[in-house]
Amino acid sequence: MRIHCLNKISPVGLKRLPADYQLVDNINDSEAVLVRSAAMHEIELPAHTLAVARAGAGVNNIPLDKYADKGVVVFNTPGANANAVKELTIAMMLLAARDIRGSLEWVKDNKADPEINKTMEKAKSAFAGTEILGKTLGVIGCGAIGALVADAASKLGMRVLGVEPSEKTLERYADLLKETKIVSYDELFKEADYITIHVPLMDATRGLLNKEAFGKMKDGVVIINAARDALVNDDDLKEALDSGKVRKYVTDFPNAKTANMDKVVAISHLGASTEEAEDNCASMAVDQVVNYIENGNLINSVNFPSVDLGKKIDHRVLVLARGELPTELLSLAKWDKLATATKGNSAVLLAEIKEIPEGLENKIKALSGVVRVRAL
Repeated sequence: MRIHCLNKISPVGLKRLPADYQLVDNINDSEAVLVRSAAMHEIELPAHTLAVARAGAGVNNIPLDKYADKGVVVFNTPGANANAVKELTIAMMLLAARDIRGSLEWVKDNKADPEINKTMEKAKSAFAGTEILGKTLGVIGCGAIGALVADAASKLGMRVLGVEPSEKTLERYADLLKETKIVSYDELFKEADYITIHVPLMDATRGLLNKEAFGKMKDGVVIINAARDALVNDDDLKEALDSGKVRKYVTDFPNAKTANMDKVVAISHLGASTEEAEDNCASMAVDQVVNYIENGNLINSVNFPSVDLGKKIDHRVLVLARGELPTELLSLAKWDKLATATKGNSAVLLAEIKEIPEGLENKIKALSGVVRVRAL
């Protein structure tokens, strides 16, 4: 099995590849692709490519529907970098509360002063800030990262409000959210001194923080964005910064506009850039690809539903379809065990079978909507 790495992938993860898997330099020679942040929207994958695994959570750099139409399963690694992003988010909040950046710049500018230890006592008042103890933090998106941020903030003595529409997510992270009050957007905007956003970028969340949202917030609110730049409307943000509605904007995703705005603290996308997070993401991505190739299981698939029958015993047949699964599938063979699932416009059948009847693959390929058939 041939694997291509579009970005530098942690050796810790690559060591988890079976001995008979080969890393190749040309993407056209690969059956699976490992990627971090490289843009894939213009990449035409060869017909034999089975999977793309993103070593990270966000997948806006990958054309999900385009690859689904070709029967290419896209995986991500939710939660693998969550602690790294949580820690950076807390640091970003502290950078906003205290003018640490301004203080560092003052020391750099005055390092040649032989009396710097004295002059700084007069200068430091310009960099005075506030404490986060007792302040209210609003967390938009209480998933793997947001729940960790909420828990950490509450332990630092902050009052925490959260917005999370998914009951399943709230149940999953209930222990981390036990000190967090789940509220509406309007209540969060009204009450929060700090607002941190942890949702994926999609049509429904693009420009989520805009003029209307800023208008509902406290004067002097601080916005933390360790998710994606396009979640915030840049022009509306500048207006809010200029008016004082937003005191500071701290972002891990600066762009040509925000990098040149006053009152913006911009970080060069360091959220998941820790040794531990890169190792965790790479390991999870590799494990998911190997599991899919060897067993047909789809775990943390983004563009197809997840199915898992455990380790393959005899043989397996995997069917990927766009739209509904053809009803004829169930009668084409005597399946020993099977799992089916749908997600959006995609569907999966994974079946265990003692022997694969001759011609079965071709019969399945001929069915309407089927985009990939694999016999394992």
